[in-house]
Amino acid sequence: MKIYLDDERTEPEGWRRAYWPDEVIKLLETENVTEISLDHDLGDDDRGTGYDVLLWIEEQVVTNGFKPPKLKVHSANSAARIKMELAIKNIFERASY
Repeated sequence: MKIYLDDERTEPEGWRRAYWPDEVIKLLETENVTEISLDHDLGDDDRGTGYDVLLWIEEQVVTNGFKPPKLKVHSANSAARIKMELAIKNIFERASY
């Protein structure tokens, strides 16, 4: 399954759309997720951002040996994009395959 986290853009064909980080995390816990494309700003920071998904994945990699899916960022927020891309780099440096 490919997940597209975004509050405004339409998901590409073949992707499942999610609006909130908790939706993505639930799918990561219960489904075979092969790829995630993340937006950062989702319209309600109290409900989380795309970065929160990366924080969860990183914690699972470190504490549980979680195997992360392919990760990419499609956010237009340039500062958040840099932070998220660094998080992805860190996740894959810590992941053992």
